[in-house]
Amino acid sequence: MSFIPGDNIMAVCTVIFGLAWFGFWMDTLSIGRKISGVVWVICTGILLSNLHIIPLKSPAYDFVGSTLVPLAIPLLLFKSNLRKIFKESGRVLLIFCLASLATIVGAVIGFFIFDLGTIGPKVAGVYTGGYIGGAVNFLAVSQVVEMSKDEFSAAISASSIVSIIALMALLAIPTTKWLTRFFPSFTDKSVEMLAHENIDVDHTSRFKLTHITGAIALSFAICAVSKYIADASGLGQYTFLVITVLTLLIANLCPKLTDNLEGEFDTGLLLMYLFFAVVGAGTDMSVFLGSAIVLFFYGMFIIITHLTVTLLLARYMKLDLKETVVASAAALVGPAVTAAIATSRNWRTLVTPGIMCGIFGYAIASFIGVAVTNLLN
Repeated sequence: MSFIPGDNIMAVCTVIFGLAWFGFWMDTLSIGRKISGVVWVICTGILLSNLHIIPLKSPAYDFVGSTLVPLAIPLLLFKSNLRKIFKESGRVLLIFCLASLATIVGAVIGFFIFDLGTIGPKVAGVYTGGYIGGAVNFLAVSQVVEMSKDEFSAAISASSIVSIIALMALLAIPTTKWLTRFFPSFTDKSVEMLAHENIDVDHTSRFKLTHITGAIALSFAICAVSKYIADASGLGQYTFLVITVLTLLIANLCPKLTDNLEGEFDTGLLLMYLFFAVVGAGTDMSVFLGSAIVLFFYGMFIIITHLTVTLLLARYMKLDLKETVVASAAALVGPAVTAAIATSRNWRTLVTPGIMCGIFGYAIASFIGVAVTNLLN
């Protein structure tokens, strides 16, 4: 019995939103930029629930998972204008595709090396989706392959640690002399000259009620239509993929409508952080500890394969190391962190391509992850 009972919805929601706030606050600190706010939210939620301060189960958790999470997907994908992505991402998109292929190779080979048990195909698909797109794809694939809450908690917790290590590796690669000497183009004048261009990339979120309410209404409509289509087709578990397809259609058929939206991405991110809080709160450590170790090493194998194959291909094709690091980051840690990496290294011309590739990853990763699970099944 927890201190806060599961049926005390107001108190439970106070904790859930408090955890989301804590995650966003951690992201503003230097330690938060090294260890993502997502990790802090999940770990704090686990601590509170396993110390019996908050419940492991609550109707509030069910509402977040069943209603708010599907709602977040369109909000995060409304900027997926593929024509704009292809136009603005340049060679970085090519390297991103190579990096995504490397992730698939690592996931499939690792599946046969590690004893993942009966959930092996599910984990392979979920990790593939997560390491090509991001957390939203991680979640979408888990829903499609019908991963249980305990399985999902173990998978995303182990993956979060792996993502931190991947981020540290990406930051270290450009400063590793024995590695950079294999990339003569690392000091290429053409890249340095581009750094002097006047590039204005404005990441400031402007919260406009007309935009937010319209985006949420459109997102609800997409979710409702997607659920009807999936259920009518007898493929209810593929609802998340239908949501993705409909959102991409709207984003590309009506680009003026979605490109001008402001604040919708942050709203979607808030809903995802609420979900991460619920994931942590619903994680039973006695179940998690039994499977997390092997999932951690499996995730590490995927990351090592990803980085090794990507760097080797980039070296063979004589691609620039800066572009390679940004493209790899777009797949492994998402567009926001990629932009931070490029900015911290003063690679200003690569900020926009990195963001574009990260968004492209959001658009395609769920389909790839589900395909990997079906292949291995």
